[in-house]
Amino acid sequence: MAYLDTKLKVFTCNSNPALAQEIVDYIGVALGDAEVFRFSDGEIQIRLNESVRGCDVFLIQSTCYPVNDHLMEVLVMIDALKRASVKSINVVMPYYGYGRQDRKARSRDPITAKLVANLIETAGAHRVITMDLHAMQIQGFFDIPVDHLLGVPILGQYYRAKKLPNVVVVSPDHGGVVRARRLADYLSAPLAIIDKRRPEPNMSEVMNIIGEIEGKTAILIDDMIDTAGTMVLAANALMQYGATAVYACGTHAVLSGPAMQRIEDSPIQELVVTNTIPITHPNPSSKIKILSIANIMGEAIIRIHEQLSVSKLFED
Repeated sequence: MAYLDTKLKVFTCNSNPALAQEIVDYIGVALGDAEVFRFSDGEIQIRLNESVRGCDVFLIQSTCYPVNDHLMEVLVMIDALKRASVKSINVVMPYYGYGRQDRKARSRDPITAKLVANLIETAGAHRVITMDLHAMQIQGFFDIPVDHLLGVPILGQYYRAKKLPNVVVVSPDHGGVVRARRLADYLSAPLAIIDKRRPEPNMSEVMNIIGEIEGKTAILIDDMIDTAGTMVLAANALMQYGATAVYACGTHAVLSGPAMQRIEDSPIQELVVTNTIPITHPNPSSKIKILSIANIMGEAIIRIHEQLSVSKLFED
């Protein structure tokens, strides 16, 4: 059914056009007519081919690989929309790049997640809609409204329908305990935590498992799967501690470097991810199951445009 309010417009850049199309199909509007060009030296040029004056515009763009190109695209698009006299610019960023650099872990480290927030605000955005930020405090890096949607209800519904026996939900580290507890509550399952240390970036070492694992079906959950080193190491440890099967899930399928091969060779029976990031690997693992976030993002856009509460989407 078509959405008849012509003051709602949805545009996308180049990071995830398939998700953008799913979202507008849910809403019932056409995808905005815009083009993203590059000059021969790589400079980005945006061309808006329709009027947006006085409209609530929602711009869909995940800042995934290549992160810097996609970040620059969204900044230039925001500027183009601002200069075209829109009523509001709402950046729908399912995956927030640079989110892992959210604090000074060592002396002289940058806080790049805050820098990116500053850039988006300075460009002219009025609101950000995102999903499963790596760190909750990133919401506070913005001085504009941030609607932070959660992936757990989507993942939880999938596992409820799957009806796995004797489930335990496992957090691969201490930082993910809140997320794992949400899924455990959703599934009415117990919680376990893997205590690990990380000597270098993208490297980790399991030290201990807190919780009962033996004889259970373990579901690992994280916000993102990058090189898959943490997930695979955790899965191996769970099997060693007596788990009967290991499943894994995460909202953001970064899947860089050796991730695909690691997943394929691991004891993980299935890896469930969402389509916040498109999987472009030429030979993706057969273990990967992709769930769509289009409905929840589409519903959030409608509610924001109609000035309705979005809080229900954080829970259901």
